Amino acid sequence: MTGSCPKHSHVMITEIVIVRHPVSVCVPVNHKVTLRVRAEGKGILGYQWFSEDEKEVPGGTQADLTVRATKTQRYVCRVNDQFYNYVFSEWVKVKVLDIDKSGLPVDWQGEPYIAINPKPQAVRQGTKLSLRCAAFGIPTPHYQWYRNGQPLLDKTSDILQIDSVTGEHEGSYLCSISNVLEERWTEPIDVNIVQPDQPPPAALTATDKVALLIGNLNYCYHPGLMAPVMDVHELANLLQQLGFRVVSLLDLTREEMMAAIDKFIQLLDRGVYGLFYYAGHGYEHAGRNYLVAVDAPQPYQTKNCVCVQRVMHQMQERQTAMSVILLDTCRKWYNQGCIPSVIKPLGPNGNTVYGYATCEDAEAYEVQDGGKSTGIFTKYLNKHILQADKVTHVLERVSEDVGKDPLVTGKQAVEIKHTMKEPRSLTDTVRTTGHTRELHLRDVCWKQANELPRKKQLTFLCGVEVEVSFSALFSNVLMAFATIKTTPDHTQDCTVMLSSNPPMEDIFSRPGRSEEMDSLLFNETRNPDCTLRLCSLQKLKESVVIKVDLHYTHKDNNLRHTESQQVDIGKPLVASFRLYRENRAAKEKKTEGATAQSMRNISHRKSQQHQTLAALHRHFTRKAECTAKTTTTRSNEPEENDENELQDFRTSE
Repeated sequence: MTGSCPKHSHVMITEIVIVRHPVSVCVPVNHKVTLRVRAEGKGILGYQWFSEDEKEVPGGTQADLTVRATKTQRYVCRVNDQFYNYVFSEWVKVKVLDIDKSGLPVDWQGEPYIAINPKPQAVRQGTKLSLRCAAFGIPTPHYQWYRNGQPLLDKTSDILQIDSVTGEHEGSYLCSISNVLEERWTEPIDVNIVQPDQPPPAALTATDKVALLIGNLNYCYHPGLMAPVMDVHELANLLQQLGFRVVSLLDLTREEMMAAIDKFIQLLDRGVYGLFYYAGHGYEHAGRNYLVAVDAPQPYQTKNCVCVQRVMHQMQERQTAMSVILLDTCRKWYNQGCIPSVIKPLGPNGNTVYGYATCEDAEAYEVQDGGKSTGIFTKYLNKHILQADKVTHVLERVSEDVGKDPLVTGKQAVEIKHTMKEPRSLTDTVRTTGHTRELHLRDVCWKQANELPRKKQLTFLCGVEVEVSFSALFSNVLMAFATIKTTPDHTQDCTVMLSSNPPMEDIFSRPGRSEEMDSLLFNETRNPDCTLRLCSLQKLKESVVIKVDLHYTHKDNNLRHTESQQVDIGKPLVASFRLYRENRAAKEKKTEGATAQSMRNISHRKSQQHQTLAALHRHFTRKAECTAKTTTTRSNEPEENDENELQDFRTSE
């Protein structure tokens, strides 16, 4: 058998005996190392070495295998005879340490060589003690730590760690490092335990961390944007590093935005950190911020958009430990002649944060850096968001950087509003004890929107094998990959093509999209023969079928042939949420009716004439589309009263 390492369950009863197994080693990076196996059996024995990914090692057909160690890797050797019998050696690890090796002798034979000695420490009582040493060795050295000359029986790795030290842990420490060739000792060091003056405050934790990211860029009736693609993609990756459950969505209609927000709110609960981020067109009206959906008409009204303050109100009702809303959008007034109405504020809930990309009645900008487009605000947000500091301090650093950026000096200034009463940070850890049931429910709901189709192995009639695999670019954008794995001798010039039913438009392939930005998004180590992007998964009402077309030339007749297979992948990622079923029309019609009746009791509304503003000033400006300035009085306000609007919302919820 060739091409892969057989499983041990297939080993036959043989008379081959391995008399010397290879041994694990620990060596510097780029060091040449030889693994050896010795076996006895009838006739001439053959050898084949395999790496841990079950791939044959090129040239590894001898009893000795010499490799240049560039990364930590595991190996195994198969020994076979001419009678098709075979056995496997033990797995061994070639551990690679990328540390200083300047003192390693030129004629080093594998005896333990200590490259890192532990360092003296003064540790506060109740905190963590961590001592580290490291040594090269062939075979891999064994470690044994000692305190005050006595062996610590459970401390036999290169790192000694004690989670919560007490006075008894004070003393002199050293480590014995040995293999079959020699034993060596590290330098002894002292560990002093410092008594705290007062107990440190308990670290703030979250019961969970959940984020919803929405980027709107391909508008039906308004200028398109470029930056939300990269902004959402990069921020999602950073938040995942911070332990957030992230749902990232592109190009949503208002109905889809409201449905996605409803699902997001369901993931929040007491003690949860909730983060909502939006990049796209937006505006501000009467102290309220509105997010423009991709299907908003021209001109649009508040009923065509999503009110940010409503989202925050819903988050607060879930009694979150911290609610953060980050808006990379404009705040130009929707109606320049409108006099703001008095708005009843939300309840006095603490630990809420608004981070605005720009100040009131101003624009937010996006810039193109080569082929990459990014919002100025999100560019600096991504720079600082991983910092372990109070979230408002992080946003203050973002504000300072935006203020120094020469491209937007005097045009854009970050604004921060908050009611933080605790020094909570986005880096705070998640405490999973004490709320098992609630955490389980969130697990189920979140995984539903992040479930990928399983990898598929297809074998065509001609014998060609194709692997179809998947990854998530966004929660509503799926990448499908086709890779030709095996081609029989009678086939040549094999190519593969992917398509979907129903067809899913690839928003990244539209005219004007940068290939460089495309490559930044598609940063995969794999090398597929064909890729397919399935966008707008939230619109799916039926299962997706991937069609795989294989084209090849038959060597016997030199004719071109085509074979096809189909793979049903169901409703992947956010498609499983069925956001299109969240029909809010009846609810909003009721709300609008109540609001209209309330307004008729106050004043008679006259129809207003609207006209659109001029196009964007520059191609890199992210702006909301606003109506022209209209002369009006407060008693004849053309938009619905926001206070009544919020009251109706609370009642309907």
